Amino acid sequence: MSTEHGRLAVVVVNYASAKLLQRNLVVVAREARAIDPDATVIVVDNWSSADERRAAEDVARANEWTLIAPESNTGFGGGVNIGVTRALADGATDVLVINPDAHIDRESLRRLESTTAASRTTLASPVISDSDGRTWFAGIDLLLDDGTMRARRKRVAGDPRPFEPWLSGACLWITREVWELAGGFDDDYFLYWEDVDFSRKVVSAGGSLALVEDASAVHDEGGTQRADPGVSRAKSETYYYYNIRNRMLFAVRHLDEAGVRRWRRSIPRTAREVILRGGRRQLIQSAAPIRAYLRGVREARRIARTPETDRKGRKWS
Repeated sequence: MSTEHGRLAVVVVNYASAKLLQRNLVVVAREARAIDPDATVIVVDNWSSADERRAAEDVARANEWTLIAPESNTGFGGGVNIGVTRALADGATDVLVINPDAHIDRESLRRLESTTAASRTTLASPVISDSDGRTWFAGIDLLLDDGTMRARRKRVAGDPRPFEPWLSGACLWITREVWELAGGFDDDYFLYWEDVDFSRKVVSAGGSLALVEDASAVHDEGGTQRADPGVSRAKSETYYYYNIRNRMLFAVRHLDEAGVRRWRRSIPRTAREVILRGGRRQLIQSAAPIRAYLRGVREARRIARTPETDRKGRKWS
């Protein structure tokens, strides 16, 4: 890594995934140190259980990583804030935030570094595939008229619908300048949509987003999001709930009153779309998707009804 821009740190937010750290983060750390021999690794181990905490401590100690051990589950955004703040305080100038179920090679890291070296206020992401080689993330647009998502490849010239691109938090290269510009992640999201929010804040503050198409990472989604990895398409109840809830949290954070009303009207439809990401069979196998739908819709409507004067700076439970 260019000495002009200093040191690289790798930050991983872990939750009950110590086995994934051993499988993936060991590889990421090796690749990071191939481009910066002084690269550091920071694991923020959100509390899940005593056994998982001990397992995370063991793998961190064996690999000489820094382990930060909150006494509670701070969520993804809160964990990223803890890890990146520590990395920058320790002298890092560039931080790779990556999921415990993801890995990336050194050439892709060099391409991310090169992209951000040319513009230090650029937030960068690789193209991400799943473990079977299928594209998992290659740019996604948030459609501002109703809060639904569209793959970047589906853009059509002349389409009048307003949209904003965003980059996935599964693998992000964040410079010190970007972090200071955007002010970190909003930990009120807890899980999901915090990367959409962070992308928006970067651009609103004068930065830019770069999908580096010749850089690639692999994300084994089943490792952390599936209700029954390897058996079903169904995702976890947590995944469904927070994706439904946080769409409206984003709306009240960033849209005007008319926009919030539009998104509120489509809560039931967009919530159904979230649930059906796990397929229809799950609906006869478990009550969890329906339970998540009802909880998520109720909370999304509550957030949408919050008076304008209460929206900014509020902690959402």
